[in-house]
Amino acid sequence: MFSRNRHFLITDIVLLALAVYWSYVLRLETFNPSSRWWPGMWVLLVLIVCVTPMAFRWAGIYSRFWRYASVEELLLLTLTWSAVVSGVAIAGFVLDLVTPMDLAIPRSIPMILLLLGLVATAGPRLLLRILLRHKMRRAVQREKIRAVAVMGAGDAGAMIARELQQNPQLGMRAVAFFDDDPAKHNMVICGVRVLGGRTGIPAAVAELGIAEVIIAMPTAPGKEIREVVRLCQNAGVHARILPGVFELLDGKVTVNQLRNVQIEDLLRRAVVETDTAAVRRLLAGKRVLITGGGGSIGLELARQAGACAPAALFLLGHGENSIFEAVQELTARRISPTPVGIVADIRFPDRLRQVFAEVRPEIVFHAAAHKHVPLMELYPAEAVANNVIGTRNLLEAAVSVGVEHFVMISTDKAVNPTNIMGVSKRVAELLVHQTAQRTGLPYVAVRFGNVLGSRGSVLHTFRRQIAAGGPVTITHPDMKRYFMTIPEAVQLVLQASVLGRGGEVFVLDMGEPVRILDLATDLIRLSGLEIGRDIDLAITEPRPGEKLFEELFVEGEDYHRTEHRQIFIAANASSFVPRDLDRVIDALQRAAEANNRVAMTELFRRLVPEYEPLTPVAASGQEPAPDHAVMVEEPALPSARAQ
Repeated sequence: MFSRNRHFLITDIVLLALAVYWSYVLRLETFNPSSRWWPGMWVLLVLIVCVTPMAFRWAGIYSRFWRYASVEELLLLTLTWSAVVSGVAIAGFVLDLVTPMDLAIPRSIPMILLLLGLVATAGPRLLLRILLRHKMRRAVQREKIRAVAVMGAGDAGAMIARELQQNPQLGMRAVAFFDDDPAKHNMVICGVRVLGGRTGIPAAVAELGIAEVIIAMPTAPGKEIREVVRLCQNAGVHARILPGVFELLDGKVTVNQLRNVQIEDLLRRAVVETDTAAVRRLLAGKRVLITGGGGSIGLELARQAGACAPAALFLLGHGENSIFEAVQELTARRISPTPVGIVADIRFPDRLRQVFAEVRPEIVFHAAAHKHVPLMELYPAEAVANNVIGTRNLLEAAVSVGVEHFVMISTDKAVNPTNIMGVSKRVAELLVHQTAQRTGLPYVAVRFGNVLGSRGSVLHTFRRQIAAGGPVTITHPDMKRYFMTIPEAVQLVLQASVLGRGGEVFVLDMGEPVRILDLATDLIRLSGLEIGRDIDLAITEPRPGEKLFEELFVEGEDYHRTEHRQIFIAANASSFVPRDLDRVIDALQRAAEANNRVAMTELFRRLVPEYEPLTPVAASGQEPAPDHAVMVEEPALPSARAQ
């Protein structure tokens, strides 16, 4: 086969010998140089023919697959050939000085040979690529190949177009680029013209027979993605998309990463400019432990933390199946070092202390929590045991072994809470701030809104309802929530571990809240269905503990933007820690053990005065336990807020 490099070896020897001869022909302007020049010509020819193959092999030129050659290969070839000509020319001049023979070599010969030799070596390789590409195009014309357009003429779009050209078996051929940058209009990229901005998609679909639009804009916000998807839907053409930049952690773009447009893409925001180098410096060589490691947030934390070369990575959780699956996935991704799964429950302090004494973590990310609002309204004792007491147990274990950094994942439902889940997470925040006060260590909390795709997310509910044929249920037409993707949330958590000095709350600027009704509508349309014709949309009523909108900051928190423009910090969060927090938490634990909802509600309100439960205290249908079963120290507690 012509493409094999032994054939290039032969062509190099033959064509370079001719290049030496033609260098003299051009220099002397004659096809028959006089006998004076023949000795030098033969010495130069022998040196070139002997040295070049060895130099090319040493540089790896003969190990390249020239069918897929790029600028990198051309540069390598040019530099190696330039070095060969320079070395041979110097050797020829030295030989002329030390030998009695007249080996005169005109000074201009090496320059002429440099150009001719480059053509002689690069020409066959370039010709091979041209012939193979022509053959590929002929094959494409014979087969039924779909014409596709690429929205986004940047690096990602160019890589997609190039891969489609090199792999006709994919069954797609790029026929047009679209980009909103006017400077790129009418430019040709990878042999494909940029026809204009996104508004030109409908006309091009009809004119060029485009069957699919590939959205290659990994850094574009959701507003732009929504507009492109709307144009594609109106034009009746299918759209697929490259994942966002948070999902492309390795920076590599391939056709295999293309997927259908998802609701997460429509809600994508501008990229948060986090300092990934600082995160890597913090985690590299450290022992990292993640609670809730089998959950969606914990698993993504492990993926991204594992890319920062930690000394050890531990995933702790009470669900053996989720921990097993998480470790299996990370192992398949070849995360190094291999993650270690730990089955343990944060509600049991003795077990936690044993684990921490064994693994000696230096950085802890606390993602374990009960987070389902309606369920926690029904079982508040579980929220106390896991979210509050579990966090306290974890903090005590962390302090006992000298954990250097501790980052707790909180929620926007902790701000002016109206439900048990939210208020329990707010109390957990207070525990983190208290520990930061006592130790002076960078123990911080990260607060964000709903995480798309996480377990229990509203998206899972909507998708199940759509798969079942509907109806898709909305609790209130005006209900709004802040949303972020799992990779975005984890980026914030990792950045907080770098920025935290102790006792702060970090919040992502999540833009404008999204109506749940709009979310459901977009998801139905992305599923190829029409409301009222294919599936119904039903309005029910708010569930226990739900409010129409969420907030991000507690009244009185002094918040401002960090050096990362989309990350806020509330630096005075520790000022909200009650002086008697420990005693109230002890009472709250006893109330939970007695399953006394009345006492738990009262204690929560003492710790978090702004807590206004939407669920009646008697909603559980239980008879409150006697007060003495809970309040064994004092009949009344002072105000929870520090004076």
